[in-house]
Amino acid sequence: MPRLNPTLTLEDAKRMLRAAEAKAASFAVAYNVAVVDAGGHLVAFVRQDDALIGSIDLAIKKAVTARFFDKTTERLAKLSQPDEPLFGIHQSNNGNIIIFGGGIPVVREGRIIGAIGASAGTVEQDIAVAEAGIAAILEAA
Repeated sequence: MPRLNPTLTLEDAKRMLRAAEAKAASFAVAYNVAVVDAGGHLVAFVRQDDALIGSIDLAIKKAVTARFFDKTTERLAKLSQPDEPLFGIHQSNNGNIIIFGGGIPVVREGRIIGAIGASAGTVEQDIAVAEAGIAAILEAA
């Protein structure tokens, strides 16, 4: 059995974006989706026709946040509430941290190789779109 590439490739990112776009279409919502590598650098991005302009930055920052902290942004939302251990984390990194769902680390062979961020719908839809993107490269393996 061939060993999987331990890094996130451009082809992986494109596959993720296609799957995320398909999931977004099932919600009839135009999406912004970003994929970053292990260093948190943008690898690929898509803005569907008529997707919210304000969600461009959110999608990218959700992906970066998920990679910087190696947690879903949904999990960070819970941990950053008053009286929780990460309260105030959203003010770190020059305020570029997003603490609501839609950013998810990408794990391959037990190693975080990047992250995906999706933004435009409800938080639940954003999570589902990001999860669809990840599933596309895990299923391909």
